[in-house]
Amino acid sequence: MIPQIIKDFIDNTIKILSEDKRIVGITAGGSYKTNNMDEFSDIDLIIVIDPLFFEDVMLTKNNIAEGLGKTLSVFTGEHVGEKRLLICLYGPPLLHVDLKFVSLDDLSYRIEEPVILWERENFVSNKIKFSKDKYPLPDLQWIEDRFWVWIHYATTKIGRGELFETIEFISFLRQTVIGPLTLMKNGKLPRGVRKIEYDAKNDLPVLIKTVASYNIQSCGESIKTLIKLYVELRDLFKDEGFVFRSDAQKYSIIYLDEILDNYSKLD
Repeated sequence: MIPQIIKDFIDNTIKILSEDKRIVGITAGGSYKTNNMDEFSDIDLIIVIDPLFFEDVMLTKNNIAEGLGKTLSVFTGEHVGEKRLLICLYGPPLLHVDLKFVSLDDLSYRIEEPVILWERENFVSNKIKFSKDKYPLPDLQWIEDRFWVWIHYATTKIGRGELFETIEFISFLRQTVIGPLTLMKNGKLPRGVRKIEYDAKNDLPVLIKTVASYNIQSCGESIKTLIKLYVELRDLFKDEGFVFRSDAQKYSIIYLDEILDNYSKLD
């Protein structure tokens, strides 16, 4: 069910942007596509631009966003590596909207099949007809080459007593490695830990054990759980040419045990 505030925003956006001849289409993705919206949802809109006018639109994209409603804040998406993205907060009532401005030619390279909300002369339909969406999957070898170095790094932070840094790094490992692979195991897209409470219910009890409290024992147990989960998931997804970093695994685990044993003796 699409909330009324979102329906109204989309209708208004189509009405305004369809008058701009530089724009050839508007599509939606995310929870709009899967019809899983609720009162807490934001909107992911892609504004498709005639390639001849793309640079011109990029120079004025903030003005375009501000023309769609009462704007409380607008900023670009450099923090997620996407300068074409505007993250907007409208209201009140508050509504979070992501506006991504893309050239029509760029639609051939997309991570999901969009819902076409409006288009001019079938430009968008014709473009996506001859290409397929492809969501980027984790590179397991890339992860294996780094994972045990990451475990050693987290252990050094425990050893130094930098528990805030340790907790943040545990979160990074959950977001970057364990969450995506767990979602894949459950047949979902590897979107960090997004909606993992709903999409990987059977895995929740062990995932909860990766959430560390501010003490050394909790951080150590969380890292051990991350290791256990990673090895299980790695063995599930590895391919024939996969290269195990066995020595790195062995010695990083030994080092973790040594550091935790040293602290336990001080208690």
